[in-house]
Amino acid sequence: MSPPRPRFAPAAPRLVTESIDTPIGRVIAIAGDAGICVLEFLEERESPSSAAAFARRYGEPARSRADARLDRLRGELDAYFRGALRRFESPLDLRGTPFQRSVWTRLARTPYGATITYAQLAARAGRPSAVRATGHANGRNPVSILVPCHRVVGTDGALHGYGGGLWRKRWLLELERSGSPPPVPQRRG
Repeated sequence: MSPPRPRFAPAAPRLVTESIDTPIGRVIAIAGDAGICVLEFLEERESPSSAAAFARRYGEPARSRADARLDRLRGELDAYFRGALRRFESPLDLRGTPFQRSVWTRLARTPYGATITYAQLAARAGRPSAVRATGHANGRNPVSILVPCHRVVGTDGALHGYGGGLWRKRWLLELERSGSPPPVPQRRG
């Protein structure tokens, strides 16, 4: 008689996902083994399909389940939106080209409450003539708020493009300038 086969618990999913409510709308978060991979705003017309698209792109399923990394992120976001957190400590798992990661690394060093221009960011990334490419890399930032792409402004100081909408960019900058949450605008434009 052969020995019984050992039973193993199913492997935990490598990518876990959760939607989190914030004062300025729902976000979807995805965590991988090394940290947070995605944090982006969901619009009312969208479903949490960002998780599925991300999973397809990286060939891994993303499943919704309890997870300490996402619990920590939820707590940090809550403190940030109350004006009580100025620096996120959740580990990140940034997946992008070497140039994109270089831009995101420099962007993450932009102080709370400060802004930086696309040209300054390009120079800090070591590519001063690559302002457009830097803007594109900024737009591809997968972890909104954690890598503060809302802190990037035009050379004239004007607000330009933000995946979550310019009204959210204004709101986030005001939160960081004042240290307390501003009212959420009725008309989001």
